[in-house]
Amino acid sequence: MLKQFSTFAAALVVAGSAQAALPVYGFIVKNTYPHDAQAFTQGLFYRDGHLYESTGQYGRSTIRKVELKTGKVLQKADLPADVFGEGSTPVGNNLVGLTWTSQVGYVFDLKTFKLKQTFKYEGEGWGLAGDAGKLYMSDGSSFIRILDAKTMKELRRVQVTAEGRPVDRLNELEMVDGELYSNIWGSELIARIDPDTGKVLGVIDLTGLLPPDQRGTREVDAVLNGIAWDSKGKRLFVTGKLWPKLFEIELVPKLRR
Repeated sequence: MLKQFSTFAAALVVAGSAQAALPVYGFIVKNTYPHDAQAFTQGLFYRDGHLYESTGQYGRSTIRKVELKTGKVLQKADLPADVFGEGSTPVGNNLVGLTWTSQVGYVFDLKTFKLKQTFKYEGEGWGLAGDAGKLYMSDGSSFIRILDAKTMKELRRVQVTAEGRPVDRLNELEMVDGELYSNIWGSELIARIDPDTGKVLGVIDLTGLLPPDQRGTREVDAVLNGIAWDSKGKRLFVTGKLWPKLFEIELVPKLRR
């Protein structure tokens, strides 16, 4: 399954290279920072000078406030041992997080990490991002669920497509200047998505950012996952599950052949 999907993901790059309608972007590393190599990164966002991260795995799922320059965990709260933490995003003064198969989400106070409430949803929870009173939620399929940020009720769904083909395994999400960025699970790609139509506007190819032999682990799940955007400083941060490094990158268009 993973090999099949990775092949399909790579096809997005080929399609983008051949058609002007689907641009492909490479990257320049601007800065490199330490990252907790034990963190199974599921959600990542930047707020007021710090990174906030949600991590997964049963018995090890957490939410964290992290110092960017050192990677030091400044504050942490553990999720119940029987849930698998997933994506997270800020909503006002709260942090909203998902779980994988428990069909329950959490709302924490962003300052104290005190649990304020829980909410229910059907199916799996993967990635989460917010913008203008709405939440965007991925569930591993090609569909993005759009939720009301106050009630957590589903408003509608939009299918993500590239050149007319559905793109599934959408994972961690981040809003970047009006576009929805999504890690494509099991690949080195990030899709740039129009959140209203679901159309892929471009593909970010991060191949070579941190080669597998430099990740310090043989875990097959140590894949690219985690996108954070500093809207004021216009800085883009990316990392992966169990990665020892977090990167600030600048996107550059790839030359077409």
